Amino acid sequence: MAWIVAVIAVIAAVAATARSYRAARSEQLAVAHAELAERQAKAAEVRTAALVDEIRQLARKRIPAAALALSHPSAQVPGLREAAEVDGGAARLLTEAVQAARTAVMEERQRVDAAARAAMRGTSAKIQSLLNQSQQLLHELQHEYDDPRILQLDFRNELALRRTQATAVLCDAWPGLARQRSPLVEIVLGAQSRVAGYERIKVANHLRDERLALAARAAEPLAIALAELLANATAYSHPDTDVQVTVQQSGGRGAFLVVDDAGIGMDEDALDRARALLAGSSEVLLTELGDPPQTGFAVVGRLVVQYGFDCHIEESPFGGMRTILRVPAHLLTVLEDDHTLSVLAPVPVSAAPVPERPVIPVEPGPEKPKPAAAGSGLPSRRRRAPRPAPAAAAPAAPPAGQVSRTPEQAESSWAALQQGTLIGRSVAGRAPAPDADAHDHLGDQDDQGDEEK
Repeated sequence: MAWIVAVIAVIAAVAATARSYRAARSEQLAVAHAELAERQAKAAEVRTAALVDEIRQLARKRIPAAALALSHPSAQVPGLREAAEVDGGAARLLTEAVQAARTAVMEERQRVDAAARAAMRGTSAKIQSLLNQSQQLLHELQHEYDDPRILQLDFRNELALRRTQATAVLCDAWPGLARQRSPLVEIVLGAQSRVAGYERIKVANHLRDERLALAARAAEPLAIALAELLANATAYSHPDTDVQVTVQQSGGRGAFLVVDDAGIGMDEDALDRARALLAGSSEVLLTELGDPPQTGFAVVGRLVVQYGFDCHIEESPFGGMRTILRVPAHLLTVLEDDHTLSVLAPVPVSAAPVPERPVIPVEPGPEKPKPAAAGSGLPSRRRRAPRPAPAAAAPAAPPAGQVSRTPEQAESSWAALQQGTLIGRSVAGRAPAPDADAHDHLGDQDDQGDEEK
């Protein structure tokens, strides 16, 4: 019996030990689960805090930065602050939120810009119509009165008309003026007459065909584009410097209008921006043109796309910028010989001077040219120092149409000559007298900007 009691005691002890072990094991597992749950809770709190921070940054920084980057490409859009603490799904959703906000802002900006363009297009058309009526009335007053203030008022009306035309073109409107085929050099003169600093613009004609002209549909757009380039060149260069315009012809590639100024130049960012605007390859919003808007290059870019021009800007050897406006060959033509060119059109520099009047032979011997009369206000022909004449005959004087005139002389001659306007408008129909020659050309120069519209 004793051994049975001993076996039972052993079994009871083993059972008690097993129960104790299981209890201790269960307690350890419970502690481990509690610790794991605590760690998971802490990790969840960290992830939640990180996600809240990212949402806060999304609302306060990332979305505003993304909207700003639409107008300023150099602006940096921040990314996730705690990328390691945010899981992949949440990170993707945050990125999609930024992109969705960018798309929404862009669509709204385009909608607002389209509404603004429509409003400005209608307003520009009405203002342009009123300015054209004012221009016609001023032309009538110039026939009746010789007050030089009428000419000044006409010029200011011309400046306002150019700005209105540029605004209309920028808003996808028609330039508002139809023209016939026009000589290229006269288009250059017409563009010059629309710029406030026109007296600083010097035109050099290097065309092989003096009567090279532009097709009717592209004449006014080219004048608008060139006027904008000239206005930019005169505005950003010193008032004491000249703006050089060179008109060239190049085989099958068409014609080139090269504008050189001695201005302040551009840095790399501004130059890249200008080239992008002149290329016209992308849509430009009105809100992207600054405050106040700088519309010149944007207007040229619109015309480049619509009419097939090509425009490039680079550094000029004169210290400022050089802008090259190319007119394709399919837009060019040559006028018939019976078409009378403007007397102000610069003669091609490569053309040999052909006298328009018979050369009067003189006796051999030294001869001194007569100086211009003092106080006449007219430029002299050619000043030469007294010297023996080795030739048997004196050289013929250059044709009257080739003598350059300055705007200051034009204004003084206009004020002094009561019939200057009538003579200037009829100079193409009759031969001017020698004494009135300069006045005729100067008066025609004053009217040139109006006739070129």
